[in-house]
Amino acid sequence: MTGGASSRRFGASRSLLSLAAATLMTIALAPASLAQSETTRIQRVISPGGIEAWLVHDTTLPLVAMEIAFIGGAAQDPAEKPGVASLTSSLLDEGAGDLDSRAFQDRMAEKAIELRFDASRDSLGGSLRTLSENVDDAFALMALAVNAPRFDDEAVERIRQGQLAQLRRRLNDPSSLASLGWSAAAFPGHPYGRPVAGTLDSVPTISRDDLKAFVGRTMARDNLKIAVVGDITPEKLGPALDAMFGALPAKAQLTPVPDVEPRGLGTDVVKTLDVPQTSIVFGGIGLKRDDPDFIPAFVLNHIFGGSAFSSRLFSEVREKRGLAYSVYSHLAPLDHTALILGGTATKNERAGESATLIRSEYQRLLTVGPSEEELEDAKSYLIGSFALRFDSSAKVASQLLQIQIDKLGIDYIDIRNQLVAAVTLDDVKRAAARLNEHPALLFSLVGKPEGLTQ
Repeated sequence: MTGGASSRRFGASRSLLSLAAATLMTIALAPASLAQSETTRIQRVISPGGIEAWLVHDTTLPLVAMEIAFIGGAAQDPAEKPGVASLTSSLLDEGAGDLDSRAFQDRMAEKAIELRFDASRDSLGGSLRTLSENVDDAFALMALAVNAPRFDDEAVERIRQGQLAQLRRRLNDPSSLASLGWSAAAFPGHPYGRPVAGTLDSVPTISRDDLKAFVGRTMARDNLKIAVVGDITPEKLGPALDAMFGALPAKAQLTPVPDVEPRGLGTDVVKTLDVPQTSIVFGGIGLKRDDPDFIPAFVLNHIFGGSAFSSRLFSEVREKRGLAYSVYSHLAPLDHTALILGGTATKNERAGESATLIRSEYQRLLTVGPSEEELEDAKSYLIGSFALRFDSSAKVASQLLQIQIDKLGIDYIDIRNQLVAAVTLDDVKRAAARLNEHPALLFSLVGKPEGLTQ
């Protein structure tokens, strides 16, 4: 989870959870096969109070998995106090209603319930896993967590210290520093430029009032998305949605976040750290998720750096030159920007060579485009691997939630592979031309990089 977490919450429940471990392991590995199903398996459930959830009713195993998200996330942190969303999310299951932290955690352990929350830039999310026989208890705990978090002093200080410890560890983690450095350089003065987990200066200043205010502003019914998978009927889920979320405010009071494009493109940002390797994060302007050319760009990125074994970056950076063990890229469409991001790590003396090669390969792909063979290989992999996103109830719930967040439609699972299969060479070249309107990449390097030319 994002931010500091209590070691007690995992340790104290271990003996009780072990009683259900074999059952939960079997359930977690059970295939859902949703990618091959009819869309009628996904039901839109509307509660009596008007709260919507997407449900896959599956009685194969006695498990219920729920994923929720409140749109807003760390982008809603006060500018002077980054880390509020992260600290809030870490505290929602640390006592709520008439249950203090220990009592709340013990209640989860007694029933083998997993409930956790985390924060990302654009949302605050929650995950619930329970055996179906304990679903009423699990839903009751979810209701307490989102409606009546306590934020007791002891819990706040314990989780705060955990979050600070995590931030201190990151000071010596080149990969984390490279990622933070990229965001800060790309989005100065914007919420996306602030660290989600906060800083060593900001986290100590976050008060209980800040946490309560964040919950009051951002956790409401109109910005809530819900996905449920497992052994629960629509008839039971509908009223349960009202019991869990019906008392939330009708509308969130979100601070407007401006759309933004990354700055510093074509430059290098370097942080010196005495380590033998340089960690590299690079990125530039991508396409938003609702852009008609997103799927062609998605296929194009797979050819560039999205495949662990067949991408151009893998071939050029690792296979041919041995510059790095791994190198990757991915499209990152956020709510208020669209990015292509990637990363690698290499010897300090070869950092400049690696950065130059990544830039040149990106430019070459955008200018010339892929071959027909590369396109067909990418499509075949992306279509064939799609089912792996649905091989457990938890994964299915997560995918359904993301589809709602991205506003892709309830039939997206059934049409996604068709969309990929329909991509032509002209489509990917058109997407490449779109990306080539802003081809420069910003690099963030942490270590003692040599040979940089920017």
